[in-house]
Amino acid sequence: MTDTTAKRGKWNATRLPDLTGRTAVITGANSGIGFAAARALAGAGAHVVFAVRDLARGGAAAARVTGSTEVRRLDLADLDSVREFAAGWDRPLDLLINNAGVMMLPEQRTKQGFEMQFATNHLGHFALTNLLLPHVTDRVVTVSSGAHRWGDKVIHFEDVNLRGTYSPARAYAQSKLANLLFTLELQRRLTEAGSGVRALAAHPGWSATNLQSHAANPLARAFMVAGNRFLAQDEEAGALPTLYAATQDLPGAAYVGPDGPAEMRGAPTLVGRSAAASDPAAARRLWTLSEELTGVRWPLAAPVR
Repeated sequence: MTDTTAKRGKWNATRLPDLTGRTAVITGANSGIGFAAARALAGAGAHVVFAVRDLARGGAAAARVTGSTEVRRLDLADLDSVREFAAGWDRPLDLLINNAGVMMLPEQRTKQGFEMQFATNHLGHFALTNLLLPHVTDRVVTVSSGAHRWGDKVIHFEDVNLRGTYSPARAYAQSKLANLLFTLELQRRLTEAGSGVRALAAHPGWSATNLQSHAANPLARAFMVAGNRFLAQDEEAGALPTLYAATQDLPGAAYVGPDGPAEMRGAPTLVGRSAAASDPAAARRLWTLSEELTGVRWPLAAPVR
């Protein structure tokens, strides 16, 4: 790790607990902060499942990791693939890390007709989490972004697909806001159900990964490439908030990010979210809409009083 957090004595991946005997599923684990998190968790003894669209790329990535790994196909933009992945899961799952994402793409639609960023970053993870939740024993960590503060700062409930009003940045910001509202409502439901599972969120700050290389606007793409080179921290440092949320004793619905200026880089710490990302009514409304769009329902019953 090249970040200075280790030199400052702050929390870093060398402080991970022994994870022997624990199983983690990481979506998008073949590259970027997902790969860095997978490598760190496997190095600490966990069995890490690479949930990836491309099995060949996933296998190549897993081969670079020391520890126990396996690779399974998952395309979050296709709800049929999400259901197939979940149907094939038949054992306890300690940790689900909803990491995969796309950023600021040209306007695209999924197989089911949804806007690509909202579908991949939110709906796919919403469906996956609910389908796997009966197996989850510890926590769900969902990767959001400081971009949840951009632009409109709302979920466009009347048209989440942004037909006629699409912009790459608006769609990305909406999907990242959805990640935080999903975490908020997931934790509320887990608590109501009497579950000991925790839902947490994290964001990596500005980390140099290939996520930024697909921006629709050439100027934005050039800016982000330059930022990756001169301003960003590396993917190992970018994975630290995810690892911290995944392994430390934190309250449900906590949000972890870097401790540096503007939360762009630094050691992991608890950070604040926008007012829009803290709205319980919006979180419940998003949950209801997500159930309608995906056809996936809350799987846990409330305890008998």
